[in-house]
Amino acid sequence: MSEKKVSLLEGFKAFLLRGNVIDLAVAVVIGAAFTQIVNSIVKGVINPLVGAFGTKDLESYSSCLKGPCVTDPKTGEATEGIRILWGSVLSATLSFLITAAVVYFLMVLPMAKYLARRAAMQAAKEGVQETLEVSELEVLKEIRDALVAQRGGPTGETRGQGPGRGPEQ
Repeated sequence: MSEKKVSLLEGFKAFLLRGNVIDLAVAVVIGAAFTQIVNSIVKGVINPLVGAFGTKDLESYSSCLKGPCVTDPKTGEATEGIRILWGSVLSATLSFLITAAVVYFLMVLPMAKYLARRAAMQAAKEGVQETLEVSELEVLKEIRDALVAQRGGPTGETRGQGPGRGPEQ
């Protein structure tokens, strides 16, 4: 039974030490920190700017769905009616859009351009290699044709007779 525990632990260790698992963990940590930055920007800058066009902060916007909405001033919770807090939904949507735009323009787009350049360089390198192979083949064909012409043509009539050994002698 101890062998099974060792193999399970070894398997778990191998899983954790794989490169993609570590990369994923780093991405989650960086994403969480980045999300806090974006949320701070949205709450501290964008919400007040949007609220400046209205009467209050963006997250404070709400509508009453049923009956008159009465809010307890101590807790901030609705005591009567059904309140829909659409301002907080709009704030979260703006946070998501800003995060997605930053990730796309600062990470995805540059990486896509880099990979496209790398693929083009690889294709050009393969094209040069193919050209070299074709030119080597052409040189070998020219050497073959020159040897065939030197020996007297493709029919092989004088094959093996070499210079000075023709039928005239």
